[in-house]
Amino acid sequence: MSHIFPKSSNRLPLQIIIFLVVIGGIVTAATNYYATPKYTRVGYAPIQPVPFSHALHVGDMGIDCRFCHTTVEKSAYAAVPTAQSCMSCHSQVKTNSALLAPVRTSYQTDESIDWVRVHEAPDYVYFNHAVHVNRGVSCLECHGHVNEMEVVTHTESLSMAFCLDCHRDPAPSLRDPSLVTQLDWVHPEGKAGQRADGEVFIHDWNINPPQSCSGCHR
Repeated sequence: MSHIFPKSSNRLPLQIIIFLVVIGGIVTAATNYYATPKYTRVGYAPIQPVPFSHALHVGDMGIDCRFCHTTVEKSAYAAVPTAQSCMSCHSQVKTNSALLAPVRTSYQTDESIDWVRVHEAPDYVYFNHAVHVNRGVSCLECHGHVNEMEVVTHTESLSMAFCLDCHRDPAPSLRDPSLVTQLDWVHPEGKAGQRADGEVFIHDWNINPPQSCSGCHR
């Protein structure tokens, strides 16, 4: 009696298993590369309804971050500036600029400007700006050199790994709280000096960043 299936069919189960393992590896590798914040967010620089150069306002003119982001020291959120904040200067500077028309309209109608959010944590992540800023974590650590940006760009992944690296070893990211908005500040003794000061801050202020899931996922 002849065989219904050829002998080569005996290798089919093994071939299927190998195929599934290879496909699974490819999918896993692709997900790890393409579906991470580093790939999907870093470099994101949306066009805003009103062009605003941080390089000019912060870098050249020296306006402190807290002048616009007024709640960053006392709230979980760093508020975006209202039209009133902008008009405190632009009621006298570039009063007829066409680029500032949305600001003037917002000021007159009390309707918010539809700014496009650049940095946004997922809904399942809790992040408190005030806690970090008041313990000496500079805006620079998460947002990069915004003072040099014509268009605000997402520079760090802000992934779980990024946050945990800092929580496990916060010393290099700490400075005197009075310096958190001085984005060009460099410790006079370099990285070693900043780490040494950071270790002192950790001891004196009892800094102990959470590393458990509940610290950031609430």
